[in-house]
Amino acid sequence: MDTLRIFDTTLRDGEQSPGFSMTPEEKIRLAEQLDEMGADVIEAGFPIASAGDLDAVRAVAGRVRRARVAALARAAQADVDAALRGLEPAARPRVHVFLATSDIHLEHKLRMSRGQALDQIARMVRYARERAPEVEFSAEDASRSDPEYLAEVALAAVEAGATIINLPDTVGYSTPEEYGAMFRRIAEKLAGRGVVLSAHCHNDLGLAVANSLAAVAAGARQVECTINGIGERAGNASLEELAVAIAVRSERFGVRTNVKLEKIYATSRLLTEITGVAVPPNKAVVGANAFAHEAGIHQDGILKNPLTYEIISPEALGVPARRLVIGKHSGRNALRARFEELGCPLEGETLQDAYREVMELADRAKTVSDRDLLRIAIRARRIAPPGAVHGEAAEAKQAAAGGMA
Repeated sequence: MDTLRIFDTTLRDGEQSPGFSMTPEEKIRLAEQLDEMGADVIEAGFPIASAGDLDAVRAVAGRVRRARVAALARAAQADVDAALRGLEPAARPRVHVFLATSDIHLEHKLRMSRGQALDQIARMVRYARERAPEVEFSAEDASRSDPEYLAEVALAAVEAGATIINLPDTVGYSTPEEYGAMFRRIAEKLAGRGVVLSAHCHNDLGLAVANSLAAVAAGARQVECTINGIGERAGNASLEELAVAIAVRSERFGVRTNVKLEKIYATSRLLTEITGVAVPPNKAVVGANAFAHEAGIHQDGILKNPLTYEIISPEALGVPARRLVIGKHSGRNALRARFEELGCPLEGETLQDAYREVMELADRAKTVSDRDLLRIAIRARRIAPPGAVHGEAAEAKQAAAGGMA
C-alpha cells in the first residue's frame, strides 16, 4: 500500500490567518509535537517575510530531526536565498518555490506574461535545486489556471529539478470532480518521471478535505494541511480529518499515512493552548461533540456496541473518553448508565421517577450537570416507595418476576 505524505503547514499557512500568530518558542513546541505525531514534512515559515520568521524557521530546522523541514519562497532569488539561510540547520531541508499560474494572477497581481512566468519558474527552481537537496514547486491558483499552460509549467519545473509538484486550490474554488480531473491530467503529462503530486486546498466552499481526498484518489501522494484546519480566510484542509478519513477508509483510497492517530487530540489541544482559539464543538474528529451523544437511540446503541454510532473509537485518537450527554433527548438506559458511573445506581420505579425529574429539568436547561444528577438521585432514593429496591437486588427481583431491567 502506498504511503501518503502529510505536509503540515500550520506554522506557515496556518499562522498567516488572523489571530494565529506564534512566537519562535511556540513554533518550536508545535513543530516538535508535529514531528512526534508523524508529519512527514513541516513547513516552518516564509523566511523572506521578516527577520522574525527567518529566525523561527532556523529554530525549527535546528530542532526537528525526523521530518523534512520546508521553507516557502516566491520564484525570486532573494526569497530562495532567505529560505536557504533559514534551512541551514535542517537535517532534511526542502525549498518550496511558488509562482501563480492563473491568468487573473499573472495579469493583475504579477503583471507578467505566461512566457515570462514560465521562464522565471524554470530559473528559480533550477537555482534552488543547485543549492538544496529537495525542491517543491507550487503553481499558485492551479485550479483556475489554463490546463495546457499548467501542464507546461509542471513539466518545466520538473526538468529544472523539482521532484514535488503542488497543484493548489488556492482560493477554494474547485469541486472534487474538477480537482481530481486536474490531477489525472498532470499525472499523465509527467508519467515516468518519478514526481510526487501534492494537493493544497482551501476551505472557502467547505470542500478542502473533499477536494484533497479527490486528489489522492487521482494519484496525489502528498497532501498539504493544517491542524484544526486553520489558514487563510476559511482555512486549509484539516490534517486530523484527512488522516482519520484515510485510516477509516484505507481500502477506498489504497494509501496509508505515517500519522500516529493517538497523538492527534493532544496536537489539536496544543495549538488551541498556544493560540487561544478553540475549535467549534461540532468540529470533526477533535471537537467537543465529536464523541458526545445525547439522543436516546444513539446512546442506547453506544452502550450496546460503540460501533453502532462511532466509526473510530475516541481512544484511537487520544480523546480521553466519549460522553453520554444527559439532556432532553436522552433515554433511560443512558441515564441508568450515568447514575452507575456516578456511584448512585437506580432501578425500577426509582429510576423512572428520577428520569421524569431529569426530563423536566432538561426542558428548562440545555443540559443536565453531574451535580444535578447526584441531587436528583439522592432525592429519588429518599422518597422511594415502599418495596422499591436498587442495584443488584432490584435486578434479581425483576428477573424473578419476569420483568426487564
